[in-house]
Amino acid sequence: MTTTVANGDESAPAADHGSAAGLAARSRDDAPALEVLGVSKSFAGVQALDDVTFRARAGSVHALVGENGAGKSTLIKVFTGVHAPDSGQVRLLGAPVSFAAPLEAQRAGISTIYQEVNLVPLMSVGQNLYLGREPKRFGLVDRRRMYADARRLLAEHGVDIDPTRPLRTLGLGLQQIVAVVRAVSVDASVVVMDEPTSSLEPREVDQLLDLVASLRDRGVAVVYVSHKMDEIFRICDEVTVLRDGRVAHTGPVAGLTRGRLVEHMLGRQAEELQRLREKAADQAADADPILEVLDLSRRAQLAGVSFEARPGEVVGLGGLLGSGRTETLRAVFGDLAVDGGSVTVAGRPMGRHTTGASVRTGIALLPEDRKAEGIVPGLSIRDNIALAALPRLSRLGLVSERRIDSVVRTFMDRLKIKASGPDQRVGDLSGGNQQKVVLARWLCTEPRVLLLDEPTRGIDVGAKTEVQALVADLAQQGLAIVLVSSEMEELVGGSSRIVVLQSGRSTEELVGERVAEGSLMDALASDRPDVRPDQDGDPA
Repeated sequence: MTTTVANGDESAPAADHGSAAGLAARSRDDAPALEVLGVSKSFAGVQALDDVTFRARAGSVHALVGENGAGKSTLIKVFTGVHAPDSGQVRLLGAPVSFAAPLEAQRAGISTIYQEVNLVPLMSVGQNLYLGREPKRFGLVDRRRMYADARRLLAEHGVDIDPTRPLRTLGLGLQQIVAVVRAVSVDASVVVMDEPTSSLEPREVDQLLDLVASLRDRGVAVVYVSHKMDEIFRICDEVTVLRDGRVAHTGPVAGLTRGRLVEHMLGRQAEELQRLREKAADQAADADPILEVLDLSRRAQLAGVSFEARPGEVVGLGGLLGSGRTETLRAVFGDLAVDGGSVTVAGRPMGRHTTGASVRTGIALLPEDRKAEGIVPGLSIRDNIALAALPRLSRLGLVSERRIDSVVRTFMDRLKIKASGPDQRVGDLSGGNQQKVVLARWLCTEPRVLLLDEPTRGIDVGAKTEVQALVADLAQQGLAIVLVSSEMEELVGGSSRIVVLQSGRSTEELVGERVAEGSLMDALASDRPDVRPDQDGDPA
């Protein structure tokens, strides 16, 4: 859309502002803005999409979900002009379309926002908003008009950012919001968002989802690709599930449970996971504790944490942010010095132990942040797995390369690590496979107690279920597992018992039928006195 500007101005793109309103006016029926009808696509004989039909309505947010390799990326590339379908049809606003390149799709009204922000950091916010379509006056960029238009555009979408500010000074969340505003400013009828919150903080996620809701209210069809269940159930109206290149389910989000959605994505894998968990819990019922934690305390962080774990069971630590869950795991592992309390493994008191002593005794810790504390991205899978177990893989002080190769390949097969081979760089793997590498490293040490801190954070649903199944299988094999997870569904579904932490103190234990989301929420919301340690290390 262009507009002629008086006083010698050249024809320049309209800034606007009126386009979204026009979209809203023309989209209040339930007609699909985007339709993919019976599309198939293969690469070198591999069927990536098989007779896929997908419809995104104007004025709705439609989730596109599935595990890695399900066909989500291929489907997006078909209707955004990257790939031509082998068969089937794409329709935009009721008319058949065929795009030879992504730019054609963008000009037709399909804007795509990827998880990596495609903007220019050294330019200002306003320059990024109008990059390639700057308003001009006498052949030169009309900066005054550009920034005035940018202010109106940002305000129209409820975004309070100075358009003259350099983009590089904004956080990732605000940069993503700028990318969204740019996408809809070109008269987009369809906006595709591919994992838009993968690198954002919770506050930034809230801002972005508010903007997504605003787009829906203005009549835009939003295709929202995400593996984050909370976001899908919070913002999406409809969902389509792809599995092995086919549509496994499509329908409204309302009335759909998280468990049912996972079943659509994974088929019978979810049922198998529950069977493993129940079997492990039955085996643990009569065993003696292998890990006993008594009254752990640390100045300003822990004020008396006690629990025990038996071989074959998964003990969950439930609590809000700042409750001391991560600190408890680190203290048990010897990575965080304590002022009081004790840790006993198989009847042996650990005293003021180190991480090395913990590993030798049979304790392993999967850390909260795999990228900062878990993997060494520049090293190979082989070297990453072998790191913690070199003493066990050595003889007479000499490293046995043959033994390392054998052990690494065994764990790659056992944990189903998807890679070209043991020599592939860990930094090139998906998040789920990186997490499996860290888990394999600690399993090499032959632990009896496995401490898991947010084991599925930042990985897709398919990999998440694989990791959860591995945890259940390890428990069935007799490991005692202590689990921390911010996802209540994962904590409740994966734990035999849950120890509730509040302000650095264990306050309650949930067992049996009380291992449920409602009971955990009630326990976390209970009115208990503030037991946060004071500066002397004693409860306040």
